[in-house]
Amino acid sequence: QVQLVQSGGGLVQAGGSLRLSCAASGSTFSIYAMGWYRQAPGKQRELVAAISSGGSTAYVDSVKGRFTISRDNAKNTVYLQMNSLKPEDTAVYYCNAAGAYYSGSYYPGNYWGQGTQVTISS
Repeated sequence: QVQLVQSGGGLVQAGGSLRLSCAASGSTFSIYAMGWYRQAPGKQRELVAAISSGGSTAYVDSVKGRFTISRDNAKNTVYLQMNSLKPEDTAVYYCNAAGAYYSGSYYPGNYWGQGTQVTISS
């Protein structure tokens, strides 16, 4: 069983930055692929970024060049650095653990964080 605890998020103006963190319990974090998803009101949850156990990364086109996913295996934590934020980035962001990462595609695992609200004002 893996528990994910998210932190970060909040309200910032367009053009600003935020960093989300997702801390995982357990000793097997380093073998997990991880992903960040978001869900805006009235929309489906979408994959934003993913990182393999080996550090390979993938991003949805709308965030490429602005968001960076990273991991610190010593801290059992995955991060999402979000720069040049836009109002359309407003959503609840969720981290996901133990998914499958193949050739730049990520398929979610069974473990989800509690969600973090990110609101970007124009």
